Amino acid sequence: MHRAEMHQESRRLWLLSGTGEGPVLAQQLLAMGWQLTVSVVTPAAALAYSASDDLTIQVGALAGEAGVGAELAAARAAGHPYAVVVDASHPFACQVSRDLAAVCGRQQQRLLRLLRPALAGPATLLPALEDLQAVPLAGQNLLLAIGARQLAVAMAQSRGARHHARLLPTANSLQQAMAAGLEPDRVACLRPGSDLAVERALVRRWRITTVLARQSGGPTEQLWRRICRSEGLGLLLLRRPQEQAGVEGLDAEALLATLAGRSVAGAALSPDAGPPAP
Repeated sequence: MHRAEMHQESRRLWLLSGTGEGPVLAQQLLAMGWQLTVSVVTPAAALAYSASDDLTIQVGALAGEAGVGAELAAARAAGHPYAVVVDASHPFACQVSRDLAAVCGRQQQRLLRLLRPALAGPATLLPALEDLQAVPLAGQNLLLAIGARQLAVAMAQSRGARHHARLLPTANSLQQAMAAGLEPDRVACLRPGSDLAVERALVRRWRITTVLARQSGGPTEQLWRRICRSEGLGLLLLRRPQEQAGVEGLDAEALLATLAGRSVAGAALSPDAGPPAP
């Protein structure tokens, strides 16, 4: 059974997301009548979702392909298989998307990928962190807003700069920042979605001249574009990875239309739709 036939038996949807589009998307899907299981990585991300009888939150990183397969199997064993899986994870969460694509492909489980837009405006796109070597950063106050895991590589590729970092408030992030050699007074830990005024005050306090962020296409990239424009800062963006081949990718409007049954791109899905016409 696949695609159009699924909605006859199941009103369940598995959404993998974070704190970007996830909470709003979840509310829109609930309003359509979907029963949701939402997977997030951290307890802090779970707090962004409003409680509902039709919403189950799972907290924790997926255990690779085995974790994806286990979740799909558990839903089937409970008699409520997922009609569709929606991958709304961060564009740089490549492993999650690869695992979903591999398992859903093998099991003929419909998978939709939420595609974030390409934002316009002045910025220098870097295909890889190694390309920082070609950017004249000597003597610059460089703010690294790319997450903790890539700090060491970014610092090694921009040795002439004075490095500062904006990280998530987790022990692991701080440990990685210290291991990379960042000075403690050049590290700031802030929750996602922090107030624009707080972020602006941070770059002023450190006299930042250039920001290195990721081309996420989401609220964080929008924030750094606004700050760099208003403060006259240079903006470097690490180019987002390519999407998984063979996965049905849709922007937010098309995704919602498909899940509401208003689109036939592949096959429309609606929790309340009747059997397909003969």
